[in-house]
Amino acid sequence: MEKFGLIGFPLGHSVSAYIHKAGFESLGIKADYQILETDPEDLVDRVKFFKRENYSGFNVTIPLKLPISLFVDSVDKYADIAGAINTVKISSDKTFKGYNTDASGFKKAIPKDINLQNSSVALLGTGGASRAAVLALSECGVSYIGVYTRNIPNAMDYMAYMRRKFPQITFDAYQIDQVRDLSKYDMLVNTTPIGMQGRSADMTPIEKPVLETMKGNGIVYDVIYNPKKTILLKTAEELGLRTINGLDMLIYQAISAQEIWFGQTPDFNAMKIAALENL
Repeated sequence: MEKFGLIGFPLGHSVSAYIHKAGFESLGIKADYQILETDPEDLVDRVKFFKRENYSGFNVTIPLKLPISLFVDSVDKYADIAGAINTVKISSDKTFKGYNTDASGFKKAIPKDINLQNSSVALLGTGGASRAAVLALSECGVSYIGVYTRNIPNAMDYMAYMRRKFPQITFDAYQIDQVRDLSKYDMLVNTTPIGMQGRSADMTPIEKPVLETMKGNGIVYDVIYNPKKTILLKTAEELGLRTINGLDMLIYQAISAQEIWFGQTPDFNAMKIAALENL
């Protein structure tokens, strides 16, 4: 039986095992998927564990999407551009190839009737999920991204990298706790963990008075999937804004991971039902 897993910290909120097992079953593949909570300081030992225990691959979530790049032998185009890895395939010779399926998952979860060509997006956060979001938004034709971060000096490398990789997009950096006006944006994207179950479910990165400044047809996209409706999304709905939660993104990126591991496409509906039953 092939073995797979998820590494990150903390992982108490994760439903990835249910999603992947449903995917395995839909393909008729006998495989196991483990939730392997891994503190960043234990990453070296975890990599050795994967090799020793003959794992076939694994997924990566915060805060390890950037550090894991030190341990892979090669990366795909999306991982290279995003600078973040969320899926790894382990070959029979124990070499690791890193992939980024977050970008395609982010993009596929946007309803088809939403056109982001030449639009402006407010992006909260500068971690691995943020990088994947920028890659997806670039493919959607976004022309301006305002990046909101806790620490602008620390985000300068991120900003320089994004401007170099995506010259067709104008980027500006802002202090996240000083955001007051979102009127110039068509979409707000939260890639921070603020609002996540088990960490800060009673918090929101953007308060209601600020959300009220968004355009009437504005869209709020929260990549968090647990809870299904964060306080940010509930507030946006109250204001009549369109919302997208992170569940479909999670499932689409999991489908892409299984395509990488097996060369087959698992059933979306089976995986989504498994997720909903366990949230």
